[in-house]
Amino acid sequence: MKKLLLSIMVLSCLILAAGCVSSEKSKKEIIIFHAGSLSVPLEKYEKLFEKEYNVDVVREPAGSVKCVRKVTELNKKADILALADYSLIPKMLMPKYTDWYVMFARNELVLAYTNKSKYSNEINKDNWYEILNRDGVKFGFSNPNDDPCGYRAVMVIKLASMYYNKPIFKNLIENNSNIKAEGNNIIVPKEVKVNTNKIFMRSKETDLLAPLEVGAFDYLFIYKSVAKQHNLRYIELPKEINLGYYEFKDYYKKVSIQFLANNKTIYGKPIVYGLTILNNAPNKKDAILFVKFMLEHPEVLKECGQPPITPAIAVGNVPEEIKSLVVVKQ
Repeated sequence: MKKLLLSIMVLSCLILAAGCVSSEKSKKEIIIFHAGSLSVPLEKYEKLFEKEYNVDVVREPAGSVKCVRKVTELNKKADILALADYSLIPKMLMPKYTDWYVMFARNELVLAYTNKSKYSNEINKDNWYEILNRDGVKFGFSNPNDDPCGYRAVMVIKLASMYYNKPIFKNLIENNSNIKAEGNNIIVPKEVKVNTNKIFMRSKETDLLAPLEVGAFDYLFIYKSVAKQHNLRYIELPKEINLGYYEFKDYYKKVSIQFLANNKTIYGKPIVYGLTILNNAPNKKDAILFVKFMLEHPEVLKECGQPPITPAIAVGNVPEEIKSLVVVKQ
C-alpha cells in the first residue's frame, strides 16, 4: 500500500512538472533590441504589457548602431528595434530588413554632473566649455561608432565652436582623441582612441552613468531624459546646439560626421527616436500588439522625461493595426 501511494505521489509530481514546463513553453515572447536611453520607459512598458497580455518581453539594450549591427552583421533574431536615431532605420535596415518605421519620441543633449564633479558649484550655461577645458577636469561621452549619443555629443561640441566662435572642438576633442574635423565635417576613425586622462568613453551612454555617479569622471554629455531619470544635475545647452528643436534643423545640419568604419556620413538633425518591426520577426503578431500598446500610452514616455511625438509619424508600409494611431508620410 505504501509503495502504491508513493507511486501515485511521484506520478502526480511528474504530471504537475510536465504541465509547468508545457505552460512555460507555450508562453510567447517578443525580443526588443533598443537604445540604452530607452531602458527606463521600455521597462515600464514591459511591466504594463506583460500584466495585460500573456507575452514575455525580452529587452537587450545597446548603442543604437550596435543594435542594428546585431541584425545586419551578426544575424541575431529580434522582433522590434527601438533606436535613438530614427534615420538608422532607412539608412541601414531598409528595404532588406524592414519596410517601415515610426518616429515616436524626441530628446536633447545636456551636460550632466554630480556634486562630486570638479567646479560643480561654478559651472553654468555660459562657461561650461571653459570648465571642461580646465586641467584635471574629465568629461565623457559614448563611442560614436556604436551609439548615436556619442556622435551627437561630438556634433554638439562642433556646433558649440560655431555658436560661440571659439576653438572648443579643437580644445576638447581634437587635442584629446583621434577624432578630427575638416571644416564642419567631423571624421571618426574605425577605432576611436582618446586621452583617458581627459575623456572617459564607453560603448553606450547608459554605461557611463555609474562611473559618473561614483566620481570616475566629472561631466557627461547625455540625453536630458536620462539625466532626469537618474536625478543628475545638468546644464541645459543653447537650443541652437543641443539638437533638440526642429526650428533649428537648418543650423544643426551645418555639421556632419563621417564614419571611416563604413564610409557613411550623417548630418546634424533634431534628435528623434524611431522603431520598427523586422521582416523576419519571430513573433510579428505580438510585436505589432506591443508597438500599438506603446503608441496608445504616450504618457509613459512623458513620465520618463522623454517627450512623445503625438501623433507619432510613420513612414513606409505601416501595419494596418497601428495606422489609426500615426500620421503616415511617404
